[in-house]
Amino acid sequence: MSQNDVLFKGRVMSLTVLRLNTPDTDRVIAGIEAEVARAPKLFSGLPVLIDLNRHRVNIAQVADIARNQGLVPVAVVDADDDSAASARACGLGVLQQAALDSQASRPRSDERPAARIVDQPVRSGQQLYARGTDLIIRAPVSAGAEVLADGSIHIYGPLRGRALAGCRGDETARIFCQSLEAELVAVAGNYLVADDIASEHRSQPSMVRLVDETLTIENL
Repeated sequence: MSQNDVLFKGRVMSLTVLRLNTPDTDRVIAGIEAEVARAPKLFSGLPVLIDLNRHRVNIAQVADIARNQGLVPVAVVDADDDSAASARACGLGVLQQAALDSQASRPRSDERPAARIVDQPVRSGQQLYARGTDLIIRAPVSAGAEVLADGSIHIYGPLRGRALAGCRGDETARIFCQSLEAELVAVAGNYLVADDIASEHRSQPSMVRLVDETLTIENL
């Protein structure tokens, strides 16, 4: 085997963070199950970092339930020595809090390529992804369709499907549409499903963005 058959490369990647706000393992498990039930397609196969937030929980049990719900736990963050040992014992990595801080503070690139422009309606079952740039759709997005972008999403028509902006962690990304009728909207991993969208925003020209780590909707 040549020494070039494998290569380890340093790379910073954006991962969804599962932050624990309680040391009660049962409540954590119930919370994971409830969140996944709200948007199962969003979480299916999703790699996550488990931010322990200095809490002590049964890490093996939390990791198992996360896997059973379709998530892919990668590592724990903000763990004390005992929790770090427990994480390693069940096959998880251990990262320092600085890993989250650097991910949150990483600036948006000024070298983003030209936006991807789509002139045709996005039909049910279709998925469009604008890698490394914004997505501009000059037509409706049907129910059952999914549009994703590493940057912002602009829809010059009704949004009836799912729209996920800032897919690589860009918290400045936004979603614009002429009529908000979405099944799900998300920015940098923060999401709202249809039932979360207040009636005053339904079927209205809208902008979706993060404000103080909370996904908000504003009528335009």
